[in-house]
Parts: sequence; structure tokens; C-alpha cells
Amino acid sequence: MKKILLLILLAFVVSCNKEATPDLIVKGTIEGLKKGTIYLKKEQDTSLVTVDSVIINGIPDFELHSSIDTPEMFYLYLDKNSSEEDRIAFFADKGITEINTSMKRFVYDAKINGSEQQKVWEKYKLMAAKFNEKNLDLIKEDLESQQAGDTSKINKIQKDYENNLKRRYLYTVNFAINNKDSEVAPYLALTEIYNAKISLLDTINKSLTPKVKASKYGKELQKFVDQIKLEEQ
Repeated sequence: MKKILLLILLAFVVSCNKEATPDLIVKGTIEGLKKGTIYLKKEQDTSLVTVDSVIINGIPDFELHSSIDTPEMFYLYLDKNSSEEDRIAFFADKGITEINTSMKRFVYDAKINGSEQQKVWEKYKLMAAKFNEKNLDLIKEDLESQQAGDTSKINKIQKDYENNLKRRYLYTVNFAINNKDSEVAPYLALTEIYNAKISLLDTINKSLTPKVKASKYGKELQKFVDQIKLEEQ
């Protein structure tokens, strides 16, 4: 009887000491950070909410946890006890995401190693940056043309801007369709081209695999498309 009670007690102690592994673990190092607070946030009901945080005091390593049902976008915020606030956006899935960066260039030095969705997201951002650079060039040219009063050039720049926007939209649609098995696809439709023609959004929606359609962003895209169709009736 004593042996049985001892075994039961031992099993109880082991079960109490055994902590459940979090769905998502975000860890890494922020080089040069001596003091500050790091926040892990995600979008909930159209606003960002903090799901975990850690205070840095001397050691720049951090580890944050969150529950997660399907892959989605998370944000790593750094509050350096100043008026400046930086954030790193990353696509997370269950498991470990490692983010290493520096305090001075918190966003730009970020090296992220994590989900497959993050790799797809980074691939899209590389091309999107080229469209953004083109827009910046056009804005500069437009200002110069406005100052010079060159009406013909202003009109040409406007056409170039519209063409660049169309190319970005078409690229995003094609990228989403080519990555229909990634949760990044519906996310792009909802955030990058949400004001595109319903036919383009519906094309992306219909191309998604069953797994992606059942994800957070897959469900949101279906709801968004249904709402637009209803309003257009």
C-alpha cells in the first residue's frame, strides 16, 4: 500500500512540474540593448493586443510565448524607454521563431528564422519593395515637375503611377495564386489589394487549398468577399 501511495505521489509531483509547451515560442537576441521592454503582439478585432512581454535589464536575450491556432502575422515591439517605438512584423506558425537584430537598427537588421509562411512573406516583400521604390521615384519627379510647371510631364507621371499600381496588383494576385497553399495568400488579398476588383479577390479566394481556406485569414477572406458581393447586389 505504501509503495502504491508513493507511486501516486510521485506521478502527481511529475505532472505538476511538467509545464505545457507553448504553441508559439519567439526567442532571440537584440544586440546592444541594455534596458527596455519587448512586446509580442497580434491583431485581434482590428486592433493590436499584447500577448506577452519581457523586461530587458542587462541581458539582451528574450523569449516570448503565445497560443496560436493557424499561421498568422505577429509583431515584435521594442520600447527603449524613449519616445521611439519600433516593430518587426513576422508570419508565425506553431513552433519556434528566432529573431536576432540590433537595438540601433531594430527593424532593418532583423534576421528571422521560423515558419514556412515567413519565407513566402519575405519573398513577396522583396518584389513589393521594388514597386515602392518606383513610387518614391515618381513622387520625386512629380514634385520637380510641379515646381517647374511642366504639365505634360505631370500627366505622364500620373499615368506611370497608375501603371505601376496596376502591375503591383497583378503581381500580388499572381503571387497569391502561385502560393495558394500558404496562409500568406489570403493575407495579401486582405492587406495589400483589399480595394481591388472583386473578381481578382474572388479568384484568389477560389484558388486556396482547403487547409488555407480553413485558416484565420482564409475565413476572413471568404467573409470579406461574401460581404462585397452582397453589397454589389
